Amino acid sequence: MVRAVRFSEFGGPEVLEVVDIEMPVPDAGEVLVQVVAAGTNPVESAIRSGVFPDRWPVVFPEGQGRDLAGIVIGVGPGVTDFRVNDEVMGYVARGSHATHVAVPAGQLAIKPHGVPWEIAGSLYVAGTTALDALQDTAVGRGDTVVVTSAAGGVGCLVVQLAVRRGAHVIGTAAPRNADYLRQIGATPIDYGPDLAERIRAVAPDGVDAFVDFLGGDGVETAVELGVPTGRISTVLDWRAVDEYGVQRATAGSVRELLVVAELMEQHAVRMPIADVFSLDDVAEAYRRLDRREAVGKIVIGMNIVEYRNQRLKGTALKQQDATLGVPTPHPPTQSHEVLPPVFGHRRGFVPSRPADPHPAAGV
Repeated sequence: MVRAVRFSEFGGPEVLEVVDIEMPVPDAGEVLVQVVAAGTNPVESAIRSGVFPDRWPVVFPEGQGRDLAGIVIGVGPGVTDFRVNDEVMGYVARGSHATHVAVPAGQLAIKPHGVPWEIAGSLYVAGTTALDALQDTAVGRGDTVVVTSAAGGVGCLVVQLAVRRGAHVIGTAAPRNADYLRQIGATPIDYGPDLAERIRAVAPDGVDAFVDFLGGDGVETAVELGVPTGRISTVLDWRAVDEYGVQRATAGSVRELLVVAELMEQHAVRMPIADVFSLDDVAEAYRRLDRREAVGKIVIGMNIVEYRNQRLKGTALKQQDATLGVPTPHPPTQSHEVLPPVFGHRRGFVPSRPADPHPAAGV
């Protein structure tokens, strides 16, 4: 049997259930994937809440999740690009929060060896949406661009990609995440009222582009600042798309996923993993996601194992210091107390290459 997340009514994380379903049988052109890691995204909360049901129709009981990474355990007729035991990453329309998923072959790519499971499993939506937002707003050298929710999973990638293009980035975030935004090249400013005023204070020559991942008054702030509507992009604010004619950033193709994955493998772009939850704790994962407090991505791990005698769990060390390798102030701890959870699967862990002797410096 397969364990999968389902919801049978609109609501908050409390409507999520983990149920047993039959093992999928890959159809022609499909690949059966044993999922190792799957990302979480704010749009999934919006769909589950019943926001814009005409645009995001739901048929109950509904699955949840798009991003995934895992191991091929079966292929359907006509599939030639993948074989059993391949390590893959990609996406489905809905339903990646499950132990096993049948995925169209065109929605998968081979996982680069240097990209960890938790990043590969949460990269599709964030990575390709970030590329789409920058393409829509034509961010380039010398531009000043504002990114809201800049410490989040998509926002942090937009910041880094825009900096690579030579732009000056202003990122909105909670005050506790200001240091992190400086680390990745952005000028941090706080959320809250009078946002346009605070932006003008750090960008007296004006703003060229605006990328909104928060919703609310983000697009109105961009319009107030005089940003051309063609250079404003949003993810969740459908009303602003209809009212102002601004761009709507969407997830892209597997080809774009591989572009971002290659940058990850080269350590040219980094995506912090804020926390990893088991499938049984999926509701708690979305409660944390919905609070918009996390730096980077929140991931569902299908087979999390812990080290024997691990005494300290949930340490903040895995947010910035261990993931980014950038020294920031934190209370001293003993190394044997902060060994993080790791992914495993029923066939046992077999590293695809020698372990990195300095994992804290990697992606």
